[in-house]
Amino acid sequence: MDQISFGTDGWRATLDTFTDDRVRIVGQAVADHLRAAGHDEPVAVGYDARETSEGFAESLADVLSGNGFDVLLPERDVPTPLVAYAIVDNGLAGACMVTASHNPPEYNGVKFIPSDGAPALPDVTEDVVARLAEPDLLPEAEHGEVRRHDFVTPHAEAARELVGADLDGLTVAYDAMHGCGRGVTDALLEAAGAEVRRLRCDRDPTFGGKPPEPNAEHLDELAAAVTDGDADLGIANDGDADRIAVCTPERGVLDANLFYAACYDRLLETDAGPAVRTVSTTFLVDRIAEAHGQEAFETPVGFKWVAEAMKEHDALFGGEESGGFSVRGHVREKDGVLMALLAAAAAADEPFDARVDRLIDEHGAIAAGKVSIDCPDHRKRGVLDDLEDHIPDAVCGHTVAKVVTLDGFKLLLENGSWLLVRPSGTEPKLRVYAEADADERVTALLAEGRELVEPLV
Repeated sequence: MDQISFGTDGWRATLDTFTDDRVRIVGQAVADHLRAAGHDEPVAVGYDARETSEGFAESLADVLSGNGFDVLLPERDVPTPLVAYAIVDNGLAGACMVTASHNPPEYNGVKFIPSDGAPALPDVTEDVVARLAEPDLLPEAEHGEVRRHDFVTPHAEAARELVGADLDGLTVAYDAMHGCGRGVTDALLEAAGAEVRRLRCDRDPTFGGKPPEPNAEHLDELAAAVTDGDADLGIANDGDADRIAVCTPERGVLDANLFYAACYDRLLETDAGPAVRTVSTTFLVDRIAEAHGQEAFETPVGFKWVAEAMKEHDALFGGEESGGFSVRGHVREKDGVLMALLAAAAAADEPFDARVDRLIDEHGAIAAGKVSIDCPDHRKRGVLDDLEDHIPDAVCGHTVAKVVTLDGFKLLLENGSWLLVRPSGTEPKLRVYAEADADERVTALLAEGRELVEPLV
């Protein structure tokens, strides 16, 4: 059981460690957690498009039903946000989702989603981990029922009602990256009136030899369909479709910080409310919020903290620079399917590049970047402790005006730029982020950040 470790977003491991026996142990822990919390409602078990995922999901369903819970399984692999939506829509006790998200195909994973549909907070995952045990099933006569359930249609109907998009005349190139957004996101866009050009919308458990991570390195074909083709907008989802990336005719793969700003701006055209962003996400959001008489609230990295702050502040929009977002009135889980519809609706109202240009003219240009520094997990805490004693008075010639310790160390500079050092929650690395008003200044900030941190590792 010491091989099972819940990190930022559940337990992920390579398939030599992520075995059926251990998955069943997790299933028993979830059943015991739910029973201790007084739940007896049905439980959902979803799974992504990986070759092993459906089998692991069936094992989880077997353990949960063996503990007396009725279980809803999807009719096929489905995006994580659809499973989260099904929890709230059906009044379920919670769900398990078998996915390794954007990791390579030799990985798999499982996350537990509580009854509110939002990511599990540490007190919940710690309780699940504390209950890890070999399965202890009830007599067969007391087992719950396992049945297949439509997770797609209710979510699609809710998304269309929430966004209210009319995409007639819009051409969208959609890249599923061979993941479980295929036949879901593209169908949603098409139902709203868009003409959809499909890329990598067939199921391939190897993801075509590349991790299903929607970043510039992996989206050449999608970007070309927009910059060199006739698509008005390109949209990609990661492997379990909880995150999104977009491509525009002038910018290619759009920085997720600018995507956040554009979507928040579009929402503010018809509604009001604060924004929630992570410590690694752009201050442009704050400037847009202030211009509309709203606030922006900062959280540690991790969508669970975004979701919690959205609840606390009744936020209109919440997200992070890694491509995860959600909207008030929806479940508080990042949803790349819903965001695809919102992105297309925004583009139908005003071309994305024109909207971004307008926001930059109104609020100032931003550039952002990050680098990773190898650091064993057992050294992360020590490096941060050492860094506390090495905070410089200035970075790139600009005075450090304030140090924010919400998540690592964020150095706010007098000229409005910032530098952030924090530990990765998913890899043996430290992350160094920077934001300034130009790419060359970001490059300089990241270089000084690396020089500051590397000697301490």
